[in-house]
Amino acid sequence: MSDFGARTCIPCKKMATILAELDRDYKGKANILFTDVHEGKKLAETYRIQLIPTQIFFDAKGKKVKRHIGFREKADILKELHAAGLK
Repeated sequence: MSDFGARTCIPCKKMATILAELDRDYKGKANILFTDVHEGKKLAETYRIQLIPTQIFFDAKGKKVKRHIGFREKADILKELHAAGLK
């Protein structure tokens, strides 16, 4: 899962705590990545990020399976990760 946001964005700051928990809890099972759109402009352009936060979910083969724009609760993120193949 990749989350695109900014360190100064309020919803993004709330997501940061959730992402840190998920990264810790699923280390070795899932990649939870954060990209600050101001620092990673090229990557944000590649994924056509227009609003933040935006989460992009990938399956185990790296294929994009879903995109969500806006804040997301931990339980909702977990549902998407499981749908993408996380066991």
